[in-house]
Amino acid sequence: MQMENTKIAILGLGYVGLPLAVAFSKYFPTLGFDIKTGRIEELKQGKDNTREVSEAELAAAPNLTFSCNEDDLKAANVLIVTVPTPIDDHRQPDLTPLVKASEMLGRVVNKGDVVIYESTVYPGATEEECIPVVEKVSGLVFNQDFYAGYSPERINPGDKERPVTKIMKVTSGSTPDIADFVDQLYGTIIEAGTHKASSIKVAEASKIIENTQRDVNIALINELSMIFSLLGIDTHDVIEAAATKWNFIKLQPGLVGGHCIGVDPYYLVHKSMSVGHIPDMIRKAREINDGMARFVASKLIKAMIHKGQLIKGAKVLVMGMTFKENCPDIRNTKVIDLITELKNYGMTVDIYDPYADPEEVVLEYGLNLIKNISELEYDAIILAVAHESFKQLGDDVYKFGKNGCTLLDMKNILSDKDSDVVRL
Repeated sequence: MQMENTKIAILGLGYVGLPLAVAFSKYFPTLGFDIKTGRIEELKQGKDNTREVSEAELAAAPNLTFSCNEDDLKAANVLIVTVPTPIDDHRQPDLTPLVKASEMLGRVVNKGDVVIYESTVYPGATEEECIPVVEKVSGLVFNQDFYAGYSPERINPGDKERPVTKIMKVTSGSTPDIADFVDQLYGTIIEAGTHKASSIKVAEASKIIENTQRDVNIALINELSMIFSLLGIDTHDVIEAAATKWNFIKLQPGLVGGHCIGVDPYYLVHKSMSVGHIPDMIRKAREINDGMARFVASKLIKAMIHKGQLIKGAKVLVMGMTFKENCPDIRNTKVIDLITELKNYGMTVDIYDPYADPEEVVLEYGLNLIKNISELEYDAIILAVAHESFKQLGDDVYKFGKNGCTLLDMKNILSDKDSDVVRL
């Protein structure tokens, strides 16, 4: 395939797909496709509710069009899949979105086309689960009539300093020539450069271990936080001291949610067990991080009891609902686990988050966000997410609490001068 004849279609316009579509549209005719008509209408009006792309950036993308009409995909010769890869209620990989996207590819792919997957999967999923679906639906032969590539998504939602173009990209292809083509294609838009992996499976594995490694490292810090809590030592102070050594990895304890670190390791666990290996370290890290909400709740309860506060009927303000700071993404947020724990103690919980979409929170979790915070209202306050607006509040956050309010600062937002603040 000649680079100059490339016409791109992006399937899935979420946190990954939309920034990618905008970047590619600067060099190639690009179609952004999504099955959600509301999302397409919103983007046609120049607005992005994920806050990843500004109105100015959308306006400056003249080669970018949007559609929810499947037939429009047939005009493209490079089709890039950026759909989510969640887990089900049993923490097993849910490939449904990926399979449905592959079925769609099968209905629109033409001879000579290249299909590229960016969705995070276990090693082998692209060639073992996705490509056979494309072949079956299309009637075309893989690596003869059409080809495939895999380039794992590298998006850090809410990070304006490192957009997709400034993060090095791993690429791969189903043949040596296609691997070169995919690498050159991404090299057109990625300022930070590309790394061409030796195979699609290597590229898949490289992505999943990025998040698994971080999950394991955070689990260690979370477990240390539990130990130091029992020893009466401030974990934050310990980390600050240890971080004076150049090779110490400075991570903070906390809830581990989101669609990457909180999900991807389960894909690797699934694949590992399918070939007969029980990945004890990865599984244990997931157990520790998934159970962190119980530890946070118990820490708050103990602090309140120490101050003589009643637990049952206490009113708690949770500040932050998204899975990370300065981002409206509520998918797999572990704040919900914390809220559930607090309610199990008989507490009343108010949730405030100016970044989260209230309707989405109701739809996803059946909870209502409060629009404004009343002063002198709460028995306890939890700073759960380090939004910039919360940081700007600083010590003014105290005004929301009653006299003797217990304040749990999970993100070390407040100044160190107040020893009464509870930290992880």
